[in-house]
Amino acid sequence: MRTTAKLLLILVYLLTGAGGIAERLQSLGLSPGLPIYLGLFGLLALALVAAAFTRPWALRWALATLLCAAAFFLDSYEAITREPMSYDAFINMWNSAASAPEAIDQHAGAMAGTFARSLLLFSGLVLPPQGSLRWGRLAPVAPLAGVLLLAAILFVRGGEGGTGLPGPFTPLAYSSLFLYERLAEGAPHRKPVALRPVRPPSGDIVLIVDESVAGNYLDLNSPSGARSGLLQPRPGVAVHDFGLAASITNCSVGSNVTLRHGGTREDYRRINATMPSIFDYAKAAGLRTVYLDAQGTGGRLQNLMDAQERRQIDRFVQFDRVPVRDRDMAVADRLAASLRNDTPEFVLVNKVGAHFPVHDKYPDTYMRHRPALARGHYVGISDTGDRTGFGGTAAEWVRYRNAYRNTLDWNVGAFFDRLLDRADLSRATLIYTSDHGQDLHETGSPGSNTHCSGDPVPQEGLVPLLVIDGGASAGLSWVKAAAANRNRMSHYRIFPTLLGLMGYPEPAVRRLYGEALTAPTADPFTFNTRFNARLGLEPRWEKIDLAKIAPAPRDTE
Repeated sequence: MRTTAKLLLILVYLLTGAGGIAERLQSLGLSPGLPIYLGLFGLLALALVAAAFTRPWALRWALATLLCAAAFFLDSYEAITREPMSYDAFINMWNSAASAPEAIDQHAGAMAGTFARSLLLFSGLVLPPQGSLRWGRLAPVAPLAGVLLLAAILFVRGGEGGTGLPGPFTPLAYSSLFLYERLAEGAPHRKPVALRPVRPPSGDIVLIVDESVAGNYLDLNSPSGARSGLLQPRPGVAVHDFGLAASITNCSVGSNVTLRHGGTREDYRRINATMPSIFDYAKAAGLRTVYLDAQGTGGRLQNLMDAQERRQIDRFVQFDRVPVRDRDMAVADRLAASLRNDTPEFVLVNKVGAHFPVHDKYPDTYMRHRPALARGHYVGISDTGDRTGFGGTAAEWVRYRNAYRNTLDWNVGAFFDRLLDRADLSRATLIYTSDHGQDLHETGSPGSNTHCSGDPVPQEGLVPLLVIDGGASAGLSWVKAAAANRNRMSHYRIFPTLLGLMGYPEPAVRRLYGEALTAPTADPFTFNTRFNARLGLEPRWEKIDLAKIAPAPRDTE
């Protein structure tokens, strides 16, 4: 009787994943891969059964805990994102591990459902085995063999092919591959700054990286776009708009780490891992380094910043006690104060911007676009993937886009109003962009993700790019460069531009990091949709055709 109960619990667990199995079967069709998938699924299911019939209770419980934790991790990810977990997504999750406490807090509802499913499996695994069905010494070895078998298959396939399989094995196989890669690569050694400036820095230098701000949703680039606060002339302030630009990738981590380290399309993995950071270059140029992080709290490092990079930052500022809605305003105040002091500085800003949830990232007075998403449920939350109550219907996307536009009016428009009214730009140069764009489903595409998609639309890689100055970098012809290069640049032009502003020699910078924003050479205008290209796979570049980009719609009642 107990044997029957164990087998039924495991069977019910497997059947509750029928949706993922059906999607995998549909994707395979009647291809040669179909019998291979079915055979692999059967072997892994048998490995689960073998684990359930491990006789030593301590070993059986240990196996059950490990397998169910892996299943819970996979199910939670897929319930929250509504996408299968790829190896690329697994690495992104690993790189964002510092946000785990906030994720658990924010996604408790979705994770409760997946916990119930994992509990089914756990119960089937830990019940004491009874009866004549015996696996002997094979029992505890079978799940390990299943993980290694799947890891070997994924290794050969470049990390692809782990979807639609019994839940515990895919994350454990991904973990095995990632551990192998880390051991094979060893600890990277970051090089010191080898270049030497040939002139003093051009005053204060600032890089503002917004969050989830789509370039085609600002009034700079679309007549129906949200207010940026940058179209109104201001005495002593020049805005040089490079228009729409291609991001590095469509996920925050990849874009931010590359913006800080200067990775190129041809060599971003090596450069990001071993070359100096922008803070290293700034300190070597005699600048004080400042990091204004409106996203993190409690000193938490994000976007692959490590302790070594942190040591190069003279002033590390987060806004723990400031409500999420007001953090970008606090950034504007701190940045304005930095631009008024007498110390030449390099300042890197990570804004709150417009990452979901966008329900409560603006005050009531900025409810200018209606109907919008219901307010009051996400106060105090900067970043979440929780989609509870959002089904992705056309009507829901109208409310989402309106809430998004309200958020841009506040966190972009009001931010620049506040900053430019209070800052002294006479000795400063600011570069403004966003980490990635957004898929806001203007054309009725299915799904509820806005970015980090495995198969993104071009809008996910479309960002704003502009330079603001008050004459500090007068030697650079920003007016000419912005006119010639409008809608033709990318994130990859920013790092060499910053080094040029710091006084490093242009030929040497170009050899290492490519062309700056002022160069007339056309950019490929692509973003990387497989940033974590591993195990022999190559990066996948998405060309952005601006003729196919929908303008910001006017969604009203």
